[in-house]
Amino acid sequence: MNKIIDKEIIIEKQIFDNYFKVLLSKKLNKSYLDKVMLYGTLNGGKRIRPYLIKQFSLLKNVKSKSYLRLAASVEIIHSYSLIHDDLPSMDNDNFRRGKPSVHYKYNEAQAILAGDSLHDLAFEILSDQKMNKNPLIRSNLVYQLSKSLGAAGLAGGQSLDLLFENKNAPISKIKKMYEMKTGALFNFCCTGPFIISKANKKEIDFAKRYGQFFGLIFQIVDDFMDVYGNKSSIGKTPGKDAKQKKSTILKHLNSKKLNIFCKKISSEFIKSNEYYLHKWPKLKLLIFYLIDQLD
Repeated sequence: MNKIIDKEIIIEKQIFDNYFKVLLSKKLNKSYLDKVMLYGTLNGGKRIRPYLIKQFSLLKNVKSKSYLRLAASVEIIHSYSLIHDDLPSMDNDNFRRGKPSVHYKYNEAQAILAGDSLHDLAFEILSDQKMNKNPLIRSNLVYQLSKSLGAAGLAGGQSLDLLFENKNAPISKIKKMYEMKTGALFNFCCTGPFIISKANKKEIDFAKRYGQFFGLIFQIVDDFMDVYGNKSSIGKTPGKDAKQKKSTILKHLNSKKLNIFCKKISSEFIKSNEYYLHKWPKLKLLIFYLIDQLD
């Protein structure tokens, strides 16, 4: 099954990248800053977030013109976050996705401006009538994405990540940090399509829980790969977490225990969300697809 999902992700990445390049070429084709922004968005990546957005869109028959635009806004936000994450004042990494990071290729000031401008571009795309004709749906999408990025989401999680350096933060706090800095945006990936399709509150609440949990496992796998992966496989400098004395779950659990931990919390999540995961079994498979990368 993993090989099937791997192939599916590759195919969907090609479809999304083709759309993404055309969209960005219409928006960014003039200035030097545009060039920096394009470099920061079109330099690879598996496009897991657009893939997840499509999976949730298929559950509710959301049209491709809507979910591709939604995916573009999310991937632009993700790109902005990576540009800023790599800055010397943050995680200080000179490589991203196998290439020089934006501040390393250009300079720190241009990288900051590119990240800020990408953040704004995402909301420009999301709030455009081409996203959805219903202004209330567009407004809700903007509201939900804003919540996922601020002090209670991505930025707040990154703040905790920096505050926890050189400290032995407990698993409970690390888990909370993961849910914020990574899970919050995945939360939006799952709820966005349901908002567009006017799904009921119970379904949207499930999408929130799923996105948050998917993000938690995703970040655990990412930290695992930082320890056990190599530069060619992860596209960035391995071993950075240990060098910067980051508080990660791997400070508490070795690889074997980490696998057991993920399977345990996944079993609990599946049991408490059995109705929807039985209704939409592909979503359960995607959770175990992530966990299998810990083997």
